[in-house]
Amino acid sequence: MAVAARALAVFASRAGIIGGIVRREPLGDTAEKHTVAMPFVQAAVARLGGAARERVLVEAGIPPGLLAAPDARVPPGAYSALWLAVARELDDEFFGLDRRRMKVGSFALLCQAVLSCENLERGVKRMLRGFAVFLDDVSGRLTVEGAEAVVRLDNRIQAEADRRFADETLLVLLHGLMCWLVGRRIPLGRVDFGYPRPPHAREYTLMFSEHVTFDAPQTALRFDAALLALPVVQTPATLQGFLRTAPQSVFLKYRNDDSWTARLRRRLRGSVAGAEPWPVFEEVARELETTPTTLRRRLEAEGTSYQGIKDQLRSDLAIDALCNSSVSIDDIAAQLGFLDSSAFHRAFKRWNGLQPGEYRRRQARS
Repeated sequence: MAVAARALAVFASRAGIIGGIVRREPLGDTAEKHTVAMPFVQAAVARLGGAARERVLVEAGIPPGLLAAPDARVPPGAYSALWLAVARELDDEFFGLDRRRMKVGSFALLCQAVLSCENLERGVKRMLRGFAVFLDDVSGRLTVEGAEAVVRLDNRIQAEADRRFADETLLVLLHGLMCWLVGRRIPLGRVDFGYPRPPHAREYTLMFSEHVTFDAPQTALRFDAALLALPVVQTPATLQGFLRTAPQSVFLKYRNDDSWTARLRRRLRGSVAGAEPWPVFEEVARELETTPTTLRRRLEAEGTSYQGIKDQLRSDLAIDALCNSSVSIDDIAAQLGFLDSSAFHRAFKRWNGLQPGEYRRRQARS
């Protein structure tokens, strides 16, 4: 019980959880930097009143005005802090989506409960039983169908936007915890969503899988059933570190790195800070041992394009630099390959709805 109490305290303590989340590295650093799309920020605060909404956004370092910019993005550390701030405001780690609150500390207790499982199969079943205890409107079950393990969600939330965000949130928590338990990413074969394709569907490629469908009877994720035999490798000591960086360690660490989108992002990282010229599309296709036509078709299937991936990467890096460094805007523009800063200003406003200087000022004020 002492270990469980310490784990709960770590999760409930803001300082313990988010300390060290926002990494302050130079723009040209080779570490991958992702950002979080505005629809997830909007959904996270949707259940709060006006004053509480502004309070949690400011606490998380997110300018409240960004809510009106649907294409804007925020650093992952800011979204992590927002999740925690909303949880404290509502005493609910599930954003107030369910009729029953998932009280602060519930996720830590669930993590503690699955540590004693001998393998992933037992761990997933215990996770789903735990979520069924904490929540009334959303539940899940694990089945094995031939060579596939399938987790299907039963979501009884009526409002479509809330139902979608509940599915997104539960899948992120479930998959992140699964990966952490066995110390490796669990590749998802296909993910079906029980709702229409949302405007931010391209985010699912990195979050879950490049193989997604919509308007399915139920939301379900599938993976290789052989992975259910993987042993649980975590301990009470490693749990402390996992919770210390939660929820960012849950929603970011185990992203899908096998998609064509992720592969292109890794390739394009070498063009940051003038390390090498931005490659042309045909050159990238050759490096990936495919044809331009095939690569274009595969990217379209993932809801993106070569230019879209390039713009997203530059936007993510610009946001990281604006929020976590004192690098001048002119230098950021140059390092991202813009010939003049005015072109960067126009591009950044197109990506995020604000000029880069205004984005930095609002972030600083928050």
